[in-house]
Amino acid sequence: MTPIHLVISEFSEIPGTGASRFWGHPDLPHGNDWPAYTDDDGNEYPYVFMCQINLKDIAHYDTCDLLPHNGLLSFFARIGNYLGDFSDTCRIGGSISDKDDVKVMYFPDCSILEENRYHGRDDLPAQPQALKISFGTDRDNPGDDHALFARPEHRPWETWDHPFEDWEILLQIDSFEGTDFSMVFMDMGVLDFLISPTDLKQHRFDNVRAIILSS
Repeated sequence: MTPIHLVISEFSEIPGTGASRFWGHPDLPHGNDWPAYTDDDGNEYPYVFMCQINLKDIAHYDTCDLLPHNGLLSFFARIGNYLGDFSDTCRIGGSISDKDDVKVMYFPDCSILEENRYHGRDDLPAQPQALKISFGTDRDNPGDDHALFARPEHRPWETWDHPFEDWEILLQIDSFEGTDFSMVFMDMGVLDFLISPTDLKQHRFDNVRAIILSS
């Protein structure tokens, strides 16, 4: 499969509902709460909303039909500490995570979505401002390695650990920074969302895992 690279830039105008974007606030169906988890002390925290991808934007590049060509795919993860929020006891590191450390959500119908803001706590850092995502099969900036179906070039071993040996990289996000955030995965590494071939074929995203790879 050919990686589909994400090119991140600033918006020139306010994006519409369902637009592909990094950061900002997620678009969710009316009545759906921002996904949250409960830590070991019983405190509720929202997952960090990382990005959402309008699948129509990548249909031209997805020549193997690995993903649906309609709807929205949204990525959330427990990575607050990599953004400087050290109250978040993140468990995503150099080993493949538990499935509740990330949340990937697929919404087939973008017409029922609306911007959602987290209202559970008022002591959390502000969500970074939204950034535009464009797509292509060539890496626009050699220093950025954001991609759907990225090749495991950062993996220092032959396969993933058992029982994930044949899992694919659904999305890879590189360390990077902007005007209102700095996201560093260990030593300028990458965050990989991993999915099993069976789940990918069935377009199921409820068992995605994550790992951070760093030199």
